[in-house]
Amino acid sequence: MLAKTYGCAVFGVDARTITVEVNVGQGTRFWMSGLPDSAIKESEHRIESSVKQFRYFMPREKTVVNLAPADIRKEGSAYDLPIALCVLKASGQIETEKLEEFVIMGELALDGTLRPIKGVLPIAIQARNEGVKGFILPKDNEREAAIVDGLPVYGVATLKEAIDFLEEKVTLQPVQVSAKEIFSAQLNDYDSDFSDVQGQENIKRAMEIAAAGGHNVIMIGPPGAGKTMLAKRLPTILPPLSLNEALETTKIHSVAGKLNRDTALVATRPFRSPHHTISDVALVGGGGNPQPGEISLANNGVLFLDELPEFKRTVLEVMRQPMEERRVTISRAKVSIDYPANFMLVASMNPCPCGYYNHPEKECVCGPGVVQRYLSRVSGPLLDRIDLHVEVVPVSFDEMTAKRTVETSEQIRQRVINAREIQSARFKEQKDIYCNAMMPSNVVKEICMINDSGRALLKTAMEKLGLSARAYDRILKVSRTIADLASSDDIRVEHLAEAIQYRSLDREGWAG
Repeated sequence: MLAKTYGCAVFGVDARTITVEVNVGQGTRFWMSGLPDSAIKESEHRIESSVKQFRYFMPREKTVVNLAPADIRKEGSAYDLPIALCVLKASGQIETEKLEEFVIMGELALDGTLRPIKGVLPIAIQARNEGVKGFILPKDNEREAAIVDGLPVYGVATLKEAIDFLEEKVTLQPVQVSAKEIFSAQLNDYDSDFSDVQGQENIKRAMEIAAAGGHNVIMIGPPGAGKTMLAKRLPTILPPLSLNEALETTKIHSVAGKLNRDTALVATRPFRSPHHTISDVALVGGGGNPQPGEISLANNGVLFLDELPEFKRTVLEVMRQPMEERRVTISRAKVSIDYPANFMLVASMNPCPCGYYNHPEKECVCGPGVVQRYLSRVSGPLLDRIDLHVEVVPVSFDEMTAKRTVETSEQIRQRVINAREIQSARFKEQKDIYCNAMMPSNVVKEICMINDSGRALLKTAMEKLGLSARAYDRILKVSRTIADLASSDDIRVEHLAEAIQYRSLDREGWAG
């Protein structure tokens, strides 16, 4: 007897429909075809244990399970539930005609309960596109799937509950979740705020400029100066996610298995801070079954690399192309997967191994040439992609204890939003350019026009401060953002002067 239902395989951030077929007939043994991996092949034992918990049995006749299309490799344990239901239907133990009406996914525990699975949001979107009558999945995943409009979602806790629903012995109500309500409620759900930071007004200003123009930023300063604290608060002043951005971000986190049962939608900008021992595969994504890396998990948010020179050089270099293209392509022999990687890079570093070079009070104990060798661990091409270089100095006791009104993140964010709206209007005719940081050189020449006074200032700065040629475009982009924050149509001299000071690492002799 033949039974059939539907599941999905996730590739990148999209899903593809898989037909699960089971035939029970004359013969012996359990056979599985359709390029299943080891986790799927082991499902026989999980299914046998699960069905026995509810007084069903595993058929002793020849049982053939096929996952079609048969030429696509299937991976993971999420096929347990559809295979189990098809085995029971094909062996005549359950009576239902509804199996073919649903997409069904779920991992079985040995006691018949269902464990959560990864990639639920892409699967739900594909199920809606297929026009099925519903999506049956583990209860822990129901809220994540229910944010897809137009798809009835049924969360079940056990194999028995799924069987009773399909045999119409019990009635389940589709889970109701409003994506817009969740999005609105969690839009500003941050644990930290810039009002917590005493002093460091110049660094706050640099962060505001970075957020307004989407610029990458690196902070150089001694230990304890507040670099990490400031970086963690950057998402709080970025413009709120749009609903489409939130759905895109949620899909990536769903595929990576980073969503918990209470999270239906990622409504705030992600902040990822990997340790410096991370591998290049973990950073950009990959593996035998390609998974998104940290740069994709930071999509539409912030990637913070603390102690940048401590990262392996090979790890940092693989970021260069994704930073330019805003996506990463992972290619294997039989598959090529694209993951979004539209993130803001925020890096921090000590100025030297001991951490106290250029410190106003403590003396640096590093030997001759050590500082330069330390800084050279970060390659020029990577620094070329970082617009703002900011020197962070320790906060004095008087600044830390001063009682004064400090701007909140919301106040700063409003100025950032206003600047981004100006940029949206400016680039509405440009494809794939949404903020000043994305401007290529030809657009910079067109948009960032400066007068004779500004040209003279920039020439003097490059000659006197020893700024490199690569700093030229970066200064113009940053000065355009500063002008946008001031609601100025033109780049004025004061805007250029402020932008020039954010090129610390380009100055000749900065490291002695």
